[in-house]
Amino acid sequence: MALPKLYMFDASPPSRSVLLTAKALGITLDLIRLNLTKADHLTPEYLKMNPQHTVPTLDDNGIIIWDSHAINIYLVTKYGKDSFLYPEDPYKRAVINQRLHFDSGILFPAVLKVIMLFVRGQANSVPAEKAAEIQEAYEFLEKFLEDRQWMACDNVTLADFSLISSVTTADVLVPVDQSRFSKLNTWIKRAEGLPYYEANKHGLNIFRKRIEGLFSS
Repeated sequence: MALPKLYMFDASPPSRSVLLTAKALGITLDLIRLNLTKADHLTPEYLKMNPQHTVPTLDDNGIIIWDSHAINIYLVTKYGKDSFLYPEDPYKRAVINQRLHFDSGILFPAVLKVIMLFVRGQANSVPAEKAAEIQEAYEFLEKFLEDRQWMACDNVTLADFSLISSVTTADVLVPVDQSRFSKLNTWIKRAEGLPYYEANKHGLNIFRKRIEGLFSS
């Protein structure tokens, strides 16, 4: 059977969260890198798979799934040797799901708004009101970490994979203040120490270089 295909974009936080999940599970994916500037995500073939034309999209031998959170749950459910990253306990799973919804509904949209301003040439710095949205998200994340080392449980879970890719991207745009968000900073460093963190680092560096180029122009 062929390897699952992941249609992705290196700088994309959602794509990087799937790479983290795959690395943690020991899954090898066939990575198909899309060039969004050339509208690879708008071809008839891609739209047939994913009418929302988002990245990433997973093609697991004809099983098509998009949205990184759905992909990650699918991967750990199908390929995970245990439920460590997505525990079966109803309460733990509910907390993880809440954090995933926080990423998809609050944090990542706030980051994406700024990115799209840059992509459209409408800004080369972060507007104050957009920075305030990201700072508010940081405040919630700091509270999530009040009684735990990881975002949802006592151990790393899928919630951390989604949030670390988004938070480190947001940090490029609106730096996480170390004195104001000490727990969040400690969590970032803890995630950076994971043996598979390199899966996030490569694309993050690409994103950082592009943003730094805009800031300096």
